[in-house]
Amino acid sequence: MRRALVRYRKSAFGRYVIRNQKYAPILFFMGGFIFDTLTLGRIDRVYDTVVLCSHMTLLSITLYLYNTVDNDKWEGTFIRRYSEYFPLIIQFFFGALSSAFVIYFFRSVSMSKTLFFFILLVLLLFANEFLKKKISNKYLQFGVYFFISFTFFAFMIPTLIKEMNTFIFIISGLVSLGTTLALIRFIYRSSPGTRAEISLKKLISLILSIYITINVFYYFNLIPPVPLAMETGLVAHDIRKKNNEYIVTYEQNQWFVFWRTHDINFHRKADQRVYVFTSVFAPTDLKKSIFHRWKWYNPETRKWELTDDIGFEVAGGRGRGFRGYTYKNNLREGQWKVEVITEEELILGVVDFVIKNTSEPHEEGMVKKSF
Repeated sequence: MRRALVRYRKSAFGRYVIRNQKYAPILFFMGGFIFDTLTLGRIDRVYDTVVLCSHMTLLSITLYLYNTVDNDKWEGTFIRRYSEYFPLIIQFFFGALSSAFVIYFFRSVSMSKTLFFFILLVLLLFANEFLKKKISNKYLQFGVYFFISFTFFAFMIPTLIKEMNTFIFIISGLVSLGTTLALIRFIYRSSPGTRAEISLKKLISLILSIYITINVFYYFNLIPPVPLAMETGLVAHDIRKKNNEYIVTYEQNQWFVFWRTHDINFHRKADQRVYVFTSVFAPTDLKKSIFHRWKWYNPETRKWELTDDIGFEVAGGRGRGFRGYTYKNNLREGQWKVEVITEEELILGVVDFVIKNTSEPHEEGMVKKSF
C-alpha cells in the first residue's frame, strides 16, 4: 500500500493533484452533493436508507479516528499514515449528508416561516466548502456533527417506525443528543490531545444550546414536517375521480410563472364551489392526519381570518403523494389561502389565490389534468 502511494505521488496525475490540492475541499464538497442529487429520491427507499445510514456511520468513525490519531496505538498503522486525508473525508460526509437533507427538505418546505430553517440547511451546505481550514476546530466539528445527527434521526426514526408526532420528534432529538455526547465522551477519554485542546464543559454547553435551539424552532412550527412533503397544491374549479385518477379542472398559469401550477386569480361564478387539491408524500405505511385550513384576508382589519379546518388522513407509499381535496361554497371575494398542516400545526405548504366573481363561466386558460 505504501509503495503504491509513493508511485501515485510520483506519477504525472499525482503531481497534478498535489499542485492543485487547494481545490480539493470544493471538489469533495461538490462530489458529496452531486452523488446525493443523482442517487437519492425517496426517504423510505431501502437504497436511500442504506446510503444515509452509511454516511452517518462512516462520518462518526472518521471523526473518532481524526480526533484520536495521536494515540500511540495508531503508531505505524495506515490510520496514522493517511490521517492527513481525514479532514477531506469528514468534509465529504458533511457535504453528502447536508445536501441529502436539502434535497428532502426542499420537497417539504413551504414558502412561509419554515423557509428559514431550510435556508439554514442551505447555508450549512455551502459553508461546508470553507470548512477545511476550520475543521481542526473541535467545537465546530462536533457542533456541525450534532446538527446533522439531529436532522438525520428526525428523518430516519419516523420513517422506520411508520409514525410521526411531537413525541417521536422529542425521541429523535434525545437519541441524537445521547449518541453525540457518547461519541464526544469516548473521544475525550481516548485522546490526550483532545483533552488538552478543549473544555468538555464548554463543548457540552454548545451541544445543549444547539439542541434547545432546534426544539424552540419546532415549538414555533419553524421546522418543515419531514418526512412528509407536499407534492402538489392548487385551487380548482372541479374535481372528479375516475378509475383511481383525479381529474382536476383549473386555471393554468402563464408559462413564465414556473413556480406555481394554478393561476392565482380564481374567476368564480355565483354559487360555484371552490376546490383545493393537494397530494402529500409520506413514507410507506405511515398514516397521518392533515388539515386544509381555509383563511380569508380581511382588508378592514388587515388580518387573516380562519374560516374552516377540514381534515383527512393520508396514507404513505404512493410515489406522487396521497391525493385529497376539500371544497367550500359561497366564498367572499378577495385574498384566500389554504394552509396544509399536520395535527401538530406544522405547515406542509400553502395554496394561495384571489377570488374574483364573474357573471359568466370562465373558460380562458382552463385545463384538465389527471393526478
